[in-house]
Amino acid sequence: MLLTTLMLIPLVGSIVVFLLPAAKATLAKQIALGFALATLVGSVLMVLGLDNSSGGLQHVESYDWIPAFGISWTLGVNGISAALIVMAAILVPVVIVAGWWDAENSGRGTVKGFFALILALEVFIIGVFTANDLFLFYVFFEAMLFPIYFLIGRFGGPQRAYAAMKFLLYSLVGGLFMLAALIGLYVVSSRELGQGTFDYVTLTSLNIDPATQKMLFLGFFFAFAVKAPMVPFHTWLPDATAEATPGTSTLLVGVLDKVGTFGMLHFLLPIFPEASKFFAPVIIVLAVISIFYGALLAIGQTDVMRLVAFTSISHFGFIVLGIFVMTSQGLSGSSFYMVNHGFSTGALFLVMGYLVSRRGSKRIADFGGVQKVAPILTGVFLLSGLSGLALPGMSSFISEFLVLAGTYAVNPTAAIIATLGIVMAAVYILWLYQRMMTGVPSKEVEETVTEISRRELVAIAPALAIIIALGFVPQVALNVINPAVDQVQTYVGVTDPESAVVIEGSGS
Repeated sequence: MLLTTLMLIPLVGSIVVFLLPAAKATLAKQIALGFALATLVGSVLMVLGLDNSSGGLQHVESYDWIPAFGISWTLGVNGISAALIVMAAILVPVVIVAGWWDAENSGRGTVKGFFALILALEVFIIGVFTANDLFLFYVFFEAMLFPIYFLIGRFGGPQRAYAAMKFLLYSLVGGLFMLAALIGLYVVSSRELGQGTFDYVTLTSLNIDPATQKMLFLGFFFAFAVKAPMVPFHTWLPDATAEATPGTSTLLVGVLDKVGTFGMLHFLLPIFPEASKFFAPVIIVLAVISIFYGALLAIGQTDVMRLVAFTSISHFGFIVLGIFVMTSQGLSGSSFYMVNHGFSTGALFLVMGYLVSRRGSKRIADFGGVQKVAPILTGVFLLSGLSGLALPGMSSFISEFLVLAGTYAVNPTAAIIATLGIVMAAVYILWLYQRMMTGVPSKEVEETVTEISRRELVAIAPALAIIIALGFVPQVALNVINPAVDQVQTYVGVTDPESAVVIEGSGS
């Protein structure tokens, strides 16, 4: 019951906050933070209870839900999903503290509604990372769209309605492709087993013919590629992040988008191994294109929130690249990258939100000379930015290096081209720092931009601390992730080539 309880904590919190009188804004924030911290404690206990010698599902619980259709409430975690749950459980209270005044500043909606939606979103996030019945996964996959839709559409910027609807439509179309593939997979399992099932472990043991695998694979992949987001299915992301509050953007890009890459790793490779190998060369090309496309467009942005969104498209290219080279280093690097990206991009969105709320503008040209008036805030921005460009000593460097090492072992050309994307990352981050932080501050900057507050620093400090700590002791995360990576390789039936770079703590 551990995983179900882990979902019940934020669910109860969301209901309690929603039922509060609208005038009790401060109480709503305090209760939301309390339930978010309780969820974090539960997620840490979940990870501490894992057996790191096993890469299979743990903390498994299964109950019949709709037995006539082979649907069950089946939950379980491995090292990869457990790490992502902890990441989400850390970011939710970070967002609550950082966005303490977001609802009031938006001038729309109620404070209790804003924080109730965040807790409801956390319920579905935990559900989607723990569901091991594919129908249940689909339910959570679709359900988590609606809290984000209302967080953007109700509390976002001037173009919030357009951005929220575009996000919802893209996601729903992707979900329809998944639903079609899900029905097809149920029919296939019925033919092979005599009774249809959505059970993950059972589906990994099916002997699906290659042609059917390819068709079903494409349905799931399209949904995951939209969610990730990968080029060319990415266009909803810049609009959504530009209009959402910084906290909503943190959860959207830092957590929800990981569902796409998690789905590729946890479902596509084990259930459709032959199709995964068949489409891998094409997907690797798309991943490399995403790396360059995202970085190139980030360089040319004038809106700071859109810039961070495009950097994430580039980062997701690295994650997908590591997944589909299917080496232990690539898979470990991608899994670790998902965690690191959540913290580094989350920190970057939040610090940008701090700056935008002070200056009242998202235009990069409206800043300049911030380091003169807010040196600590500038330092926080620099740390967040350096993590985004994978500076050695930060956790993002380890994950990016593992992805490139794992890629080079099987596709040196893709690895070399992708490495050039790191150079472009340095360009967009350092140029952004130069334009916003250096120089002589304008009168408007001097009058509006103030030093980071204690609350803001407390909010962003955990993300920065984790980025630095995992940069020096990545084994803390990799020792949890690697057994699950080994299990994925076993499902797919691949082993590392003899030329693979062997790195202690990065997988077998």
